[in-house]
Amino acid sequence: MASTTTTASANTARVLGAGFGRPDQNELDFAARLRRVRLGVGVALTGIVMIFVSYSSAYVVRQGLPTLDPRTGALVRDWLPLQLPNFLLVNTLVLLVSTLTMELARRQAVSAGFGAGTASRTETDRMPWLALTIILGLSFLSGQWLVWRELAASGFYVATSPSSSFFYLLTGMHGIHLLDGILALLAAGAASLLRKSATSTAVVVDATAWYWHFMTVLWVYILCLLEFAP
Repeated sequence: MASTTTTASANTARVLGAGFGRPDQNELDFAARLRRVRLGVGVALTGIVMIFVSYSSAYVVRQGLPTLDPRTGALVRDWLPLQLPNFLLVNTLVLLVSTLTMELARRQAVSAGFGAGTASRTETDRMPWLALTIILGLSFLSGQWLVWRELAASGFYVATSPSSSFFYLLTGMHGIHLLDGILALLAAGAASLLRKSATSTAVVVDATAWYWHFMTVLWVYILCLLEFAP
């Protein structure tokens, strides 16, 4: 009788554990991989922050510095005010929407990584947030190209003035870093189409998502710097 009671208690404990979603070893390993990758992303973002902090400092300092006119020998102010194109607001909205779709893609991929089953794969195929994020990211970069063409048509080139040089520098560097995120998403999408491991795909999407969110925040900061910095 005691043996029967003990066996029943053990079976009940296993059922209750499954009912409460107790993670198995594979899920624990997957969670550990996510933590390691997120830490790596944080370290990489630290370097990017330092780069743009240095650019921002140079931008603010250069505004107040006069330059020597070689013809007259006098110090003159060569900082020309730059009127930001209105299309930048549209471009910003596109990037904000993309960070929302990127977060949905991240949650979906992580859920599939923990489940790693057919149902998760089918759900991912049915709601292509990853593909939508890639399209929005490419749309943002295309919009940036239109903004640069508009400035060039207005007579503001890279070497026109220090203000235009900083504009192209800040927005161009941001665009290059965002392109890295798009390439990572394309790699994750290719792995998903080739039916690679759901956990490996989820790790790439999760890391790229945090990187993408940072790029969105960085872009808003750059826009505020260009618009409101004295």
